Amino acid sequence: MRLAAPVSHCGADSGILRRPKLNAPDERHPMITQKDKKRYRAIGHHLKPVVTVAGNGLNENVNIEITRALTDHELIKIKVLAADREERTELIKQILTTQKAIEVQKIGHIVLIYKAATKPNPALSNILRAAIT
Repeated sequence: MRLAAPVSHCGADSGILRRPKLNAPDERHPMITQKDKKRYRAIGHHLKPVVTVAGNGLNENVNIEITRALTDHELIKIKVLAADREERTELIKQILTTQKAIEVQKIGHIVLIYKAATKPNPALSNILRAAIT
């Protein structure tokens, strides 16, 4: 069941009702719209985690691997194995800030992140490959 979006008045006497944009950019990341996020979640559904952050945390080698994966694939899943939820959330925030990436979705220990490549490779980019099929 789909609920209608709230209606807002444009002016006190204008009599015009406007609905908020449903595909407006996300407040935290103005470069990605909700429509894009929905598309990226659909693409990411079939992806497997390419990097696992485990006991050693977010060290230099893990950061290098995440950078390589984002450069090649643009949209990747990362598995974050942490002792508790707060630690996992902090690790994800740290990944997003160091990589300058956008969190698309987080479910349990898996986070789906996106970073646009400067020159995407059609053979490797998950975004471009999904557009072809």
